[in-house]
Amino acid sequence: MKDAQATRRRLLEAATAEFAAYGIAGARVDRISANAKVNKAQLYAYFGDKDGLFDAVFKQHAEAIVDTVPLDATDLPGYAVALYDACLTRPELARLATWARLERLPRGPLATGMDEQHARKLRAVSDAQRDGHVDPSFDPADVLALVGTMALTWSPASLFDAVTEDDPEADHARRRAALAEAVRRAFAPAAGA
Repeated sequence: MKDAQATRRRLLEAATAEFAAYGIAGARVDRISANAKVNKAQLYAYFGDKDGLFDAVFKQHAEAIVDTVPLDATDLPGYAVALYDACLTRPELARLATWARLERLPRGPLATGMDEQHARKLRAVSDAQRDGHVDPSFDPADVLALVGTMALTWSPASLFDAVTEDDPEADHARRRAALAEAVRRAFAPAAGA
């Protein structure tokens, strides 16, 4: 059992690097197997096919972000900054999401099997709106989408400026401050509301 878990982990690690670099269509099962030091038959036994392997990789990284950055809807600026930091340390997620959007799903939700996590976030935003922490004029789904997009402004999926962990800390601090303030202003309830 331990060997099976180690094999699966190596396959997921090798597939993460492959899919992040080459996308779904460009990824090669031969390279993934070779880099994981696993034969292709094992890859197919664990994941069915290349698409099943991509799904497993994407879900693993999406769940890791959800686990690493829990939503506190009463502190959307803090949540956005935590997402910014998580994407700095896990740039492969933005790349994987970009490939999924380009090659698979031009619209609709990207991560499958995460409906309950998303529903909990929507309820949290709705509760924060009801309690006066978040502007209630926005749909909770739009709040989540906008905060997430704002947090990814400097990610590898950015149209403007992709940054890395290696950037000067002063630059990260400036971006975090700007992000927090922008989110605060965007979703603060109106005065006297």
